[in-house]
Amino acid sequence: MKTNLLCLFSGVALIATPAIAGPKYPVAGGFTVQPIADARLRYEGVDQDGFSRNADAVSLRVRAGLEVAHGPWSALAEAEGTLAVHEGYNSGVNDKGFYPIVPDPENVELNRLQIQYRGLPGAVVTVGRQRINLDDQRFVGSVSWRQNEQTFDAARLEWAILPKLKLDATYSWSVRTIWGVDGFGARQQAISGDNVLTQLAWTTPIGMLTGFAYLVDQDEAAISGFRMSSRTFGGRLQGSRPLSPKIKLNYLLSYARQSDYHHNPNDYSADYWLIDVGLDIAALKIGAGYEVLGADDGVALTSFQTPLATLHKFQGWADKFLVTPPNGIRDLYGSAGYGWTRLAGFDAITVSAIYHRFESDRLDQHYGDEIDLIATTKRGKWTFLLKYADYRAEDFGADTQKLWASVEWAF
Repeated sequence: MKTNLLCLFSGVALIATPAIAGPKYPVAGGFTVQPIADARLRYEGVDQDGFSRNADAVSLRVRAGLEVAHGPWSALAEAEGTLAVHEGYNSGVNDKGFYPIVPDPENVELNRLQIQYRGLPGAVVTVGRQRINLDDQRFVGSVSWRQNEQTFDAARLEWAILPKLKLDATYSWSVRTIWGVDGFGARQQAISGDNVLTQLAWTTPIGMLTGFAYLVDQDEAAISGFRMSSRTFGGRLQGSRPLSPKIKLNYLLSYARQSDYHHNPNDYSADYWLIDVGLDIAALKIGAGYEVLGADDGVALTSFQTPLATLHKFQGWADKFLVTPPNGIRDLYGSAGYGWTRLAGFDAITVSAIYHRFESDRLDQHYGDEIDLIATTKRGKWTFLLKYADYRAEDFGADTQKLWASVEWAF
C-alpha cells in the first residue's frame, strides 16, 4: 500500500495544543456552563483493485460547543468542522472519482443543537439535533468513526417506567448524514422522513432483554428511489455470566424481521439473526459469532438493510458491505484481543485481530474473506490508534487494503 505518512506527522502539530475545556462551571442565577471540545487527526490509505491511484487522506476534525444547565433544563450547541489536510482521495462529493472513496469530506456545520428536560420522574426528554446510539448501533448510531458525525433532528423520550423496565422512543424528521454541507444526490446533506425508533428493555437475571420496532422512512427519491425505507421488528438478549474469578462468558442473541415501508416500491421481507459469544480470561478476550442479513428473492434492496447504523463496526472494516448485497450476507467471524494497563507510561494499551468469512444468504456464494487488526493506546485525554483491514474478494467486490493512523484528544 502506498502511503503518505509524512502528511500525517507534519499535521500532528495542528492539535498539539488542543482547545481548553473543563468541568461544569457555576455562574450567576443557578446556571452551570460546561465547554465541549474534541479533535481528531487521521490518516487513511486505501489500495483497491480497479483504481489507478491509491487514496491518501489526511483529515482533521474539530468539535466545539457549550452546554448550559439550570435545574432540570439544559441547552447544548456544538459545531463541527473537518479540514482535508491532504486531499488525495475521493470524499464522495469532491469529484475525485479516480481515487478510492474515503467518506470524510471537508465540512463546517452545526452538529448538535438540543434542549433537554429531566424534571419528570425517571424520564429524560431531548428535542433538537442530537446524537442517538441505540444498543451496539447495529440499527441506529452516530457513525462516530467518520469525521463528520451522523445526527438526528428528533424528539426522544427515555423513561425508566420501573426499576428494571425502560422505554426509549424517538421520532426523527431528518437524519443529518456524514456527507456534510456539500452533500447532493444519493449522498445528501440530510434525509427527511418520518422515522420512529422504539425500544422496550427489561433487565432480567440472564441479561438485558430488548424488544424493538424501527420504522425507517428515507423519504427522498434520490436515496435509491425510496427503496431504503423499511419497518423492522425484533428482539435481542445481551448478558454475561462469571465462570470463575478470572473468566467471564459474554453472549448476545438477536432476531429481527424486516419488510418494505411507506413509499418503498419493493414488496419484500427478510430476516436478521445473530449469535455472538465471548470469553474474558483476565486481560485476554476471545470471541466468535455468526450474523445473517437475509435476502428475499435476489432483487437489489430486497435484502435486510440497516441504513441508520454505524456500519463500519460490522462486517469488516474494509466497508465492503455498507449496503447488503441482493443475495444477503452471512458473516462468520472470530476475534482475539489483549489489553494492558499502566504500561510504558500509557494508561492503557490494547491489541486485537478479527477474521471474517463472508457468504451469501442465497445461491451459496463465497463473497470473500477479511482480516482486521487494531492497536490503541491511551494517555490522559489522548488516544492513539493504528488499524488495518485486508479484504480478499472471491465473488463480491475487489481486493482492498486500508490503513489508518490517528491521534485524538477529547474532553
